[in-house]
Amino acid sequence: MNFYGQKILFLGAHPDDIEIGCGALLAHISSNTLAEVLCVTISDNRKNPKLQNLVEEHYKSMEILGIGEEKIIVKDFETRNFPRDRQEILEFLYELSGSFNPDIVFAHSSADIHQDHGVVTTEALRAFRGTSVLGFDVLRSSYGFFPNFTVEVAEEDVELKVKALAAYKTYRSVYYLDPSIIRSTLVRHGALAEKPFAEGFDILRIVGTFQGMVVEDG
Repeated sequence: MNFYGQKILFLGAHPDDIEIGCGALLAHISSNTLAEVLCVTISDNRKNPKLQNLVEEHYKSMEILGIGEEKIIVKDFETRNFPRDRQEILEFLYELSGSFNPDIVFAHSSADIHQDHGVVTTEALRAFRGTSVLGFDVLRSSYGFFPNFTVEVAEEDVELKVKALAAYKTYRSVYYLDPSIIRSTLVRHGALAEKPFAEGFDILRIVGTFQGMVVEDG
């Protein structure tokens, strides 16, 4: 199945979420299509004194994937307090829906138990009604995730994802950014689709139009 959109929105709670969940797909879209991409991170995570370099690292990571700063928005909602700020986040997403009007939205998986990730997905489903929404997996906080929508990516997209996540020097010691784990996840999702590599998503909402073959008279 081919799927497409002119405007694609990627929503992540924190810097690195989008790259972890769908960095290879993002690299593929940015280098192989004319789609307009916008990447939005809801928290800059700067309240933590140990994470002061994250936004700069996020920009570097996205640049490796082919996404310039003009296609990135980083908000300053407070990490771990998204449930408290749910209404303000929803209002921001409503504004984004009107100004960008995406054809497809990528947000966190419904299997994600992180409180901030859950709020992003729930409010995205409210704000972008009538829009297809797919959920990406962030390994460290997803339980029971199984992709029911897989998207083939190329080996060069995989390598760009590995390189992009290596830009996060702040997180150099965390297990889930180990290149072997990144590659093995893409191989596993690919195996489910009988492809060498794939990104995996759960389907939160699909809005489609069926186009069958046209039967000609005579």
